[in-house]
Amino acid sequence: GDGATTDTHRGLFNRTIKKFADQAYRTLLITYKDMSMDTFENIKASHNNFEKEKDREVLEQDLIAIGVFGLQDPLRPTIVDSIVKCTTAGIQVIMCTGDNLDTAIAISKNAGIVTNEQVLESEYTCMTGKNFREAVGGLIKGTDKNGEEIKLVANMKKFKEIKTHLRVLARSSPEDKLLLVTGIQDSQGVVAVTGDGTNDAPALTKADVGFAMGITGTDVAKGASDIILLDDNFSSIIVALRYGRNVYDNVRKFIQFQLTVNVVAMFIVFFGAVVLKDSPLNAVQMLWVNLIMDTMAALSLATEPPAADILNR
Repeated sequence: GDGATTDTHRGLFNRTIKKFADQAYRTLLITYKDMSMDTFENIKASHNNFEKEKDREVLEQDLIAIGVFGLQDPLRPTIVDSIVKCTTAGIQVIMCTGDNLDTAIAISKNAGIVTNEQVLESEYTCMTGKNFREAVGGLIKGTDKNGEEIKLVANMKKFKEIKTHLRVLARSSPEDKLLLVTGIQDSQGVVAVTGDGTNDAPALTKADVGFAMGITGTDVAKGASDIILLDDNFSSIIVALRYGRNVYDNVRKFIQFQLTVNVVAMFIVFFGAVVLKDSPLNAVQMLWVNLIMDTMAALSLATEPPAADILNR
C-alpha cells in the first residue's frame, strides 16, 4: 500500500508487540510474499555463489503480514520463593535472555528478579546485550601474571558501575554472557551460571560453577557444566547452595574440634614429660585416643544436616 498505510500497520504491529511483551509473551510475526518462478530461480542460482545476504534482502522485501502470535513459557510456582532465598543468601540474580527488552523485564518482574523501583532507579538495571557490550567495550586480549593469553573486559571501571545495578540482560548473545561472567570474576566475584542451550556453553565453562538442565539441556551444555539439574528446576540450585554451605560449615567444625583436642593431648603429654618425668600416655594409647577423636568427630560433625538459617547470611 501507500506510505501512510504502511506506517499505520507498522504502528499497529508495534503496539501489539509492546502489549504482548509487557504481559511476558514472546512475539512471533508471521508474514508471506508471492514470488515468481524467475525470482525463485535467481535465488536458487545465487546460493551456489554464496550470496545468502542478497537472498535475504530479496525475501524480506514487500512482505504481507498475517498476524502476531504471543507465546508464553509460564514460570514454575517455586521460582519466586527461590529468587527470594537467593537474595537473602547474598546472591545477586541476573537474567540473561534472547527475548526483547520488554518481555525480559515483564518476566523478571513476575519472577521477583527486579522491581519497578529498580527499573526506574538506573538505566543500567535492564539493558540489551548490544548496549551492554558497547558500554564496557567488549572483551579484549590480555596476558596474566604467568604470561598466558586471557580475555579481559576493555572498560573495567564502567563494568563495575553497571554490575552494581544490572539485573536483566535482554537480546544477549553468547559473547555477552561470557563478557558478563568474565567481568564479575575479574571483580573478585564468584559466578554460577545456569543454561540449557549450546549458546550457553562458553559462559558455563568460564563460570566458577555451571548448572545445566538435565531434561531440556543439550549435550554441549551438559558437557560444559559442573552440575546437572535432573528436574530442570531453579529451586534445585537452592538445595545445592544449602548443602554446599553445609559441607563448608561441617569442615570448619571438624577442623576446629581437631585443633582443640590435639592441642590438649599434646599439652598433656608435654606437661607430663616435663613435670612428671614420664608421659601420661604412651604411643599406643595416643593412637587409640587419636582414632577415637577422628572417628567420633567425623560421624558427628561431618554428617550434620543443613541448618534452617544457613541461607540467612
